[in-house]
Amino acid sequence: MHALINRPVYMEQLISFREKQIIKVVTGIRRCGKSTLFDLYCEYLRKDGVGDDQIIRINLEDPDYFDIQDYMQLYNLIKDRLVSDKMNYIFIDEVQTVPNFQKAVDGLFIKPNCDVYITGSNAYMLSGELATLLSGRYVEIKMLPLSFKEYISALEDDTDLQMKYQRYIQNGSFPYILQLSRRRDINAYLEGIYTSIVLKDIVARHRISDAGMLDSVIRFMFDNIGNLCSATNIANTMTSKGRKISAPTVENYLSALVDSFVLYKAGRYDVKGKQHLATGSKYYLSDIGLRYYLLGSKRADLGHILENVVYLELLRRGYEIYIGKVGSAEVDFIAIGDEGEEYYQVAYTVNDADGKTLARELAPLESIKDHNPKHLITMDFVPLTSHNGIKQINALEWLLH
Repeated sequence: MHALINRPVYMEQLISFREKQIIKVVTGIRRCGKSTLFDLYCEYLRKDGVGDDQIIRINLEDPDYFDIQDYMQLYNLIKDRLVSDKMNYIFIDEVQTVPNFQKAVDGLFIKPNCDVYITGSNAYMLSGELATLLSGRYVEIKMLPLSFKEYISALEDDTDLQMKYQRYIQNGSFPYILQLSRRRDINAYLEGIYTSIVLKDIVARHRISDAGMLDSVIRFMFDNIGNLCSATNIANTMTSKGRKISAPTVENYLSALVDSFVLYKAGRYDVKGKQHLATGSKYYLSDIGLRYYLLGSKRADLGHILENVVYLELLRRGYEIYIGKVGSAEVDFIAIGDEGEEYYQVAYTVNDADGKTLARELAPLESIKDHNPKHLITMDFVPLTSHNGIKQINALEWLLH
């Protein structure tokens, strides 16, 4: 068995909620490491004196459990394995495969000696009935594939970070990728993830009749990460290229992609007017490797890819993120955290001879008159620099911080 990659951010959350009267729901794209997180956590529990008989693990995508067709079977299977006089730690992977699973989860949750943990790779499991039945009784831990810091931690050495960053974006950040070295094996693995998400999670669940059209929308979105877009302008652009599609259909496809954690949607916020804007959003991809798998390296805009990496890192760090509108200018990200607001501008490089790029990137930040922290993140290797209070930071240093 390969060494498990440490996922400290998520481990800390699980540990802090241990034995608290709340269901722990770990969500995230397929193969981002949810089951492995449970492995790490079970290892932690054993080291803390928890016996094997107190740990109940069920992965509903394992053929051993394919005969579980309804929630009562699931409930009874687990109930029969409970140790009566000790705390039981119950882990159920991909729980959404069992209809009405929330009734089984709720039945276990109300028992005094059950600590319940579940995973799911679709956000819809937290909507509708689950939310109603378990409202106020669960906490969602949102998991992403490996951060650059986690990725580096799993490698033999941390030299030549530039090269490793290239590999990180090209091969992707799914943990298993680190065990593959040949390009064709990596592509085959990414293809498996892509098709299972598209076919299992989206086409089947949303009863989509035209999988080819869905594929076209996905390719369009992967090619436009970090661009402002709306369902209407996506539909118009695709129709003009000979793929006739309506805005409501695009809207459905986008919400299915967001539900499956393939895409993340960032809305816009007017910094001066302090209000959310209804028009235009940007979409970011949960794993850049999927983009390279689907589109190859053609037209890979390294600036937008870096912007995507920074967006995901801000998500990991617990921020709520918006695209900032400042008058007619735009700030890449407003990140709202426990300490208040921070502003981030992302550019691949601002090193040009006449300083025009640097001036252009700083201008939106300079036009914000409050005193919240402002950052310019680039791939340029410069000593930590401040431009009138705006900190310029090297992206790799920031990601590893």
